[in-house]
Amino acid sequence: MCRNIHQLHNFEPPATRDEVHAAALQYVRKVAGSTRPSQANQAAFDRAVAAVAAATAELLDELVTTAPPKNREEEAVKARARAEKRYAS
Repeated sequence: MCRNIHQLHNFEPPATRDEVHAAALQYVRKVAGSTRPSQANQAAFDRAVAAVAAATAELLDELVTTAPPKNREEEAVKARARAEKRYAS
């Protein structure tokens, strides 16, 4: 599950709220050990996702760097190339 969490810092354009939420959701799923919580745990699960997303957004807002922002499309091409190499038979 956590392989779906990607770096969100130092990209142009910056990470969207949806990307931050998706990363938070993946993190909470991994920690909880389930993709879908039971009804009894749904409220706690949703609160955890919201808290992790808020902490992530705050972190991204406060991080500073002197490196130039990365291009999302170029990074996606590099990731695909790494995946092709890793899964080649």
